[in-house]
Amino acid sequence: MNQIVKNFLRVKEQIASATYRCNRTPDSVELVAVTKGVSTADIQTALESGADIIGENRVQEARQKYDKINSSGITQFFEWHLIGHLQRNKVKSALPLFSLIHSVDSLRLLKEISKRSEEIGKCTDILLQVNTTGETSKFGLVPEDTLNFIETSLTYPNVRILGFMTMGKLSDTPDENRPAFELLRNLAERVKTQNYSGVSIKYLSMGMSNDYEVAIEEGANLVRIGRAIFG
Repeated sequence: MNQIVKNFLRVKEQIASATYRCNRTPDSVELVAVTKGVSTADIQTALESGADIIGENRVQEARQKYDKINSSGITQFFEWHLIGHLQRNKVKSALPLFSLIHSVDSLRLLKEISKRSEEIGKCTDILLQVNTTGETSKFGLVPEDTLNFIETSLTYPNVRILGFMTMGKLSDTPDENRPAFELLRNLAERVKTQNYSGVSIKYLSMGMSNDYEVAIEEGANLVRIGRAIFG
């Protein structure tokens, strides 16, 4: 059996185990296969193994892969998500590619997404990236500012907020990131009580190859896995 296939199946098993530990079901968590630097051949192997969401960090790299894979004869349905930082000058190129943008972290970026979406008659689904670790090296909204940010965003009808994304610390101790994930879950619960029109907290995108099981235990329903699948 191909190593990518083995890795993918092992990750799926570990996702299932994590959901059982917190009285959830495996189908409550969606796996985003992170393909930064991964060849189109290896991406196709992952798709054939059952992956149905491809996560890319950079718009230009995604564009090249998107064209190759979509013309390769792959027949099963899958989505492309943008999980990396998005520059405003890349928004126009990004919108036709991605069904969900995980990394909106400023009002200027949100306004640009709304403007470009209006131009093509689209409402773009996004997640707000929140910096829950406090690291200055990470992008993301300050948790305390998030509700005000959402209230301001309501004036832009071509953007639809579907939840939040965060990144834990790069640590060999997964439990070190539990407080960061718990903070995002609590923030999501607080936003739900506000009943903002047009805002649906459907997704919590948190957890990567080093900590996705802890993230699931803290409420993640989108996990972004690259290294554990592709090596």
